[in-house]
Amino acid sequence: MRHSSSDTGPSWVLGVDSGGSGVRVSLAPADAVTGSTRSADRTGTPATVDTSVATVAAADRPAVTGPRGIDAASLLERVLPLVEGLMAAAGARRIAAACVGAAGMATLGDDLRDRLPDALADAFGVRRLALAGDAVTAYAGALGLRPGVVVAAGTGMIALGTSADDGGWRRADGWGHLLGDAGGGAWIGRAGLDAAMRAHDGRAGGSPALLAAAEKQFGPLDAMPGRLYPRPDRAAVLASFAPQVARHAGDDPVAAGILRQAARHILESAAAVRPGTGPVDVALAGGLFRTGEPLLGPLRELAAELLPGATLVPAAGDPLDGAVLIAGAAHHGHLTLPLDPGLLTVTDRPGA
Repeated sequence: MRHSSSDTGPSWVLGVDSGGSGVRVSLAPADAVTGSTRSADRTGTPATVDTSVATVAAADRPAVTGPRGIDAASLLERVLPLVEGLMAAAGARRIAAACVGAAGMATLGDDLRDRLPDALADAFGVRRLALAGDAVTAYAGALGLRPGVVVAAGTGMIALGTSADDGGWRRADGWGHLLGDAGGGAWIGRAGLDAAMRAHDGRAGGSPALLAAAEKQFGPLDAMPGRLYPRPDRAAVLASFAPQVARHAGDDPVAAGILRQAARHILESAAAVRPGTGPVDVALAGGLFRTGEPLLGPLRELAAELLPGATLVPAAGDPLDGAVLIAGAAHHGHLTLPLDPGLLTVTDRPGA
């Protein structure tokens, strides 16, 4: 399907969210995405997406990673048929602007940056394309285009902040389960399994409750290293035990201590990216915060110490909402989030 600049009709914008479990796309009329008045004092009108008129489709196969990072051909193989289906259903003839948010964009996005602008212009007439790290789309989905801090936590954990004054992004953590992601799902699960193994061995710091939970979920722990270490999805396996840690936090002091330390790590990362010392909204985005009170309670309690003057707020939307919002803002000329070679770039194709 090729679209030319002579196509007429309403303008449409496209958001793409590419992550470790698959790809989601959303198509919305450009007029359904409002602009934003960006303000350092948090009084700006928030940018929004009218989700009642946005349509979503998904593929449960993630894009593959090759020698040049995220493979553009594999991402396009998943995205193109999804978008074509949404366009046909909506009667859309061309897409004015798009945003592709991808996990690993900063370090693994070279092939996407090289190939997606031409490919999406040829396929759908996209004139303006934003390429963003998934932390940026999570930020936009959670807070819109205004200054603040977003903590995106699921299997991993990253904090991102920006202000109206410094014109750049501040990032903390997001270094993966071997080097960081402190306080994220894999970190909590690993700490819980450590407590289980300590109880198995009779070492100090063990938790009989977590030992029983681990054996129920994974089988005999003597065999755990052989089952875990060779797997390419070790982080996801570790994170799968985090709900058990949360489940036992109410009656097991070791589990409660793990979640309290996770909360401390999360707030320390948020503090590291905080823009200034004044009032700031800190949005909590990602599936980890669905853990609920076992984690949210310590977060609220420790915030007074580690983030004085900050307000913890739930995320307004998810990374796909953020991708649509960035696409709409780029189309309308209202994209005020900082551009960055790894985290957020915008390419114009006037002749698409």
